[in-house]
Amino acid sequence: MRSNPQAPPTAWELTVSCAISLPYGVLFNLPTRYYFAIGYPGAFGLARLSTLLIHTGFHVPHATWVRVFLGEPPMAAPSEAARSTMLHGGTYNWSISVPLARLLAKSARLLMEHILQWGRPLDSANLTCARTLFDHYPSPSQPTLLWNLMIRAYSKLQNSQESINLFHQMVSLDHLMMVAPDKYTFTFVITSCSHQISVVFGQMFHGMVMKNGFESNLFVGNSLINMYSVFARMEDAHKIFNQMSDRDVFSWTSLVRGYAKNEDMGRACEIFDTMPVRNDVSWAVMISGFVGGRRYIEALRYFKDMSFDEKVKPNEAVLVCALSACAHLGALDQGNWIHAYIDKNEITETSNISTALIDMYAKCGIIDCASRVFNGISKPDVHNYTSMISGLSIHGLGKNAVCVFHQMLAENVMPNEVTILGVLNGCSHSGLVKNGSSIFYRMQSSWGVLPKIEHYGCFIDLLARAGYLERAFEVVKSMPIEPDIVIWRALLSACRIHRDVILGELIVNHIDQLHSGGHNGGEVLLSNLYASLGKWEKVTELRELMGERKNESNPGCSWIEVNGVVHEFRVADQLHPQIVEIRHKLSEVLRRISLRGYIANTMQVSFDLSEEEKEQAVAWHSEKLAIAYGLMTTRPETSIRIVKNLRTCEDCHSALKAISKVFGREIIVRDRSRFHTFKEGNCSCNDYW
Repeated sequence: MRSNPQAPPTAWELTVSCAISLPYGVLFNLPTRYYFAIGYPGAFGLARLSTLLIHTGFHVPHATWVRVFLGEPPMAAPSEAARSTMLHGGTYNWSISVPLARLLAKSARLLMEHILQWGRPLDSANLTCARTLFDHYPSPSQPTLLWNLMIRAYSKLQNSQESINLFHQMVSLDHLMMVAPDKYTFTFVITSCSHQISVVFGQMFHGMVMKNGFESNLFVGNSLINMYSVFARMEDAHKIFNQMSDRDVFSWTSLVRGYAKNEDMGRACEIFDTMPVRNDVSWAVMISGFVGGRRYIEALRYFKDMSFDEKVKPNEAVLVCALSACAHLGALDQGNWIHAYIDKNEITETSNISTALIDMYAKCGIIDCASRVFNGISKPDVHNYTSMISGLSIHGLGKNAVCVFHQMLAENVMPNEVTILGVLNGCSHSGLVKNGSSIFYRMQSSWGVLPKIEHYGCFIDLLARAGYLERAFEVVKSMPIEPDIVIWRALLSACRIHRDVILGELIVNHIDQLHSGGHNGGEVLLSNLYASLGKWEKVTELRELMGERKNESNPGCSWIEVNGVVHEFRVADQLHPQIVEIRHKLSEVLRRISLRGYIANTMQVSFDLSEEEKEQAVAWHSEKLAIAYGLMTTRPETSIRIVKNLRTCEDCHSALKAISKVFGREIIVRDRSRFHTFKEGNCSCNDYW
């Protein structure tokens, strides 16, 4: 039994060795009170415990030791004589063995409940041990409680198929009148269906719920709402909700979550507004729903409303979502307020909160604050490192990103695919071809990360930006996966910068193939390319085709935060309440920078217009409107911070350099690819983005 016969027996082995010789059905049981007295098996391990329980030969102990089991267990180590008696002594005494057998049989159930309910966090090893005990239960059928525990355990580990299989085994015993599913059984098995198994199974269990009379049960109803929501069957989910005679906050929250996840925030808001009671989870569902739908301003508005509700306090999920919204909008004032709230209320900065803070400060343009948060973490994990590396990269600090990456490896923290994507992006924007190449070619062999199309895109962008166009094109042709429009866009941008017309024409042919396959991104890019070459017939033909398919490019949108309020601007915006004054201010700005040498760059206007009309088209881009509003509403000595959802066009880039010089303002713009800090007529990207 023991791998090392010289080692002293552990308390656990003494317990098993003291068990009496009984029929096979109770060989694997042990006194539960002794189990709780010595604590969790710990280093002894549940796997070894299961082996002992099932395969150990048992002795009949001395009557004294049986009474020990029935009374209080000794906490001190037994003497050598006692150990010898326990291991080798004793005679059969069935008058003692029978009551002890009953105790041991009961203990199996309690042990299994302990493993599944009160033991360490459930994992596959724990579940395997529990299943071993479950399969060897010493009676014709296990109690319903044990079935429920096993079904719930598999559901928690998202092993839905095994959970459903167990349910079917249970139902087969039900036909023999041995065990019957109850309301908890249906709750757990329906939850298993929510792990994207099949709505058919869910509907089948729904029918069984009605047959067994559990349709009015609160827990079963909540699980049905959640299940139908997962499969986007919101009419069915709402019907279940309306039929429930008893609802709690989880019933309401489940329905709100369903509409939010299915991108119907209008209905989610209607239901949320009528909730009789809200908790932190309810608010988290709404705020995360807005963030998931890229409605960041609404997310922050709801977070502000929540802060006024004295009955609830933001939990980790709420804080992370709110910080994410601040990061996307560049809402530094609100991000600072949330950080101060965390400190004031002494909320523990978990890994998720720290990661969100680093991301928020980096994306709001304050990389020093992001570094301070990162340096304050005693033992950063992969998510903390990834957020810091990505933040440095979008600020064009590629060398710093590489240094943090090597620090991460020195601390034996393994990078994931997002980490490597972040450091490759930093290498790309800093021209670190040698570092980027080394990391790209080592990512699978050294860190077990299989390159995805995003990694190829960053690496190809790195090579192309640095002027290695032919090498980049060879990498594209050797890719094991089909290159997408992002890959071709990176090459085309580099061809334009380096004026490589021949390679550009080859790339156009590949984009034509994407165009014939109906790729929207390829159609838009190809349309802009034709426009820059003056091929207006091709542009018209392509745009008509896009119109038939209802394919539209993503409109430019910019955000600026002034006095804690985020203002949104779209290209040629007419919706802002101060749009007349803003347009007047922008006209003045363009006039002043034109006097200092600014000339509108109309090469990217993809319509056949006169030059004057093209200049008007680029004049009302969203970031220019946001800058004009910032000049109107902020003090002369303050920086203006803008977030743009797309890549900043060449004309806006030139205009912002001129504005920073003429008006003496620092302008910080975060576009789709990186940060641009405009100051005294220059940009931190060195005109290379």
